[in-house]
Amino acid sequence: MTGTVLVRVLPAAALVVVLVLGLVWALQRRLVYLPDTAPVPAAASVLPGGEDVRLRTADGLELGAWYVAPRDREPAATVLVAGGNGGNRAGRAPLAAKLAEAGLAVLLIDYRGYGGNPGGPSEAGLALDVRAAHRFLTEERRVPPERLLYFGESLGCAVVTELATAHPPAGLLLRSPFTDLAAVGAEVYPFLPVRLLLRDRFPVEEQVARVRVPTAVVLGGADSIVPPAQSRAVAAAASARVVEVPGAGHNDPVLLTGPELIEAVRALIPR
Repeated sequence: MTGTVLVRVLPAAALVVVLVLGLVWALQRRLVYLPDTAPVPAAASVLPGGEDVRLRTADGLELGAWYVAPRDREPAATVLVAGGNGGNRAGRAPLAAKLAEAGLAVLLIDYRGYGGNPGGPSEAGLALDVRAAHRFLTEERRVPPERLLYFGESLGCAVVTELATAHPPAGLLLRSPFTDLAAVGAEVYPFLPVRLLLRDRFPVEEQVARVRVPTAVVLGGADSIVPPAQSRAVAAAASARVVEVPGAGHNDPVLLTGPELIEAVRALIPR
């Protein structure tokens, strides 16, 4: 290639790179957050005894959520469930049903932009959303902190861990946590400078090291979305109990309602 051709090609190639990076910067939240935006059905039609509740965020949004309690006894504890980056709370109904069968009350939340909720998701926005859920449980339902557990699924691990730094629960269950969003993003997009481009950070490993509550990490041994090594690193930072389900992938049913997961939650119930 002659020098003249190089002079012409290199600026064009540089322009393409800049345009691609600019597009990724502008649209990155569409790659991170994959909500099912459709309105969900009434809680009672999906969860026996389920209740539709409303959460009000500090920035003025009203979010839908589902609450369910054991039907035949007082709950041993209440679990605040923060889901992953996809779907909506309807997909976590089987988890809520299993936890209720185990004697626990459950609040299933949807973030802003999920499940018919207003707004668009971001790291700062999700922090406001989970605080609204915490206020609902502690102020409206009078759940004492010593009877409150946090359950995070994947991205939700970051959400409840950040909440725990400000409002420690009785116990923390992290299912398939990543060390930080950039680390898992680099696995999915190894050709991009993810750490430089990301707006939302979700530093789970850094934050969980500051949380001094009983913690369990549940992970799938065959997780191809969040590498098991990242979940183990989070567990090490938290001095957490590790429950590894051999052969399980990130979205396998065993990591939604499997006995290992439910028992890991039950083990966190204060005695």
